[in-house]
Amino acid sequence: MANDLLVLSYSGCSTCKKALKWLEAKGLSPHVRPIVDEPPTLAELDAWIPKSGLPVRKWLNTSGLSYRALGKAKVDAASEADVRAWLAADGKLVKRPVLVTPSAVLVGFQEEAWERVFSKRG
Repeated sequence: MANDLLVLSYSGCSTCKKALKWLEAKGLSPHVRPIVDEPPTLAELDAWIPKSGLPVRKWLNTSGLSYRALGKAKVDAASEADVRAWLAADGKLVKRPVLVTPSAVLVGFQEEAWERVFSKRG
């Protein structure tokens, strides 16, 4: 069960650990993919970004070192295609966790939003 759930996670991230614990408490065991080793591909991002309902820049982990290394000015000046390419190249740039279900893609862990997705699942 729950084979249709994918979580892109970073093992050192306390928010990711909290999200995975939350899923476990719901009896769900998603496939967990290490986001640093296997960042989302461009094809995945092309599918997931529209499904998330968020603009591509909301996918950026703005508190991470990779973001700081790029610098806000460079990010602000970048095209959406540039940002997608950066996200696909560096998993640490991606806000995490990323939850992918057949019906939704959620970026970051906000319990209320996750609750809404799973209340629809029946």
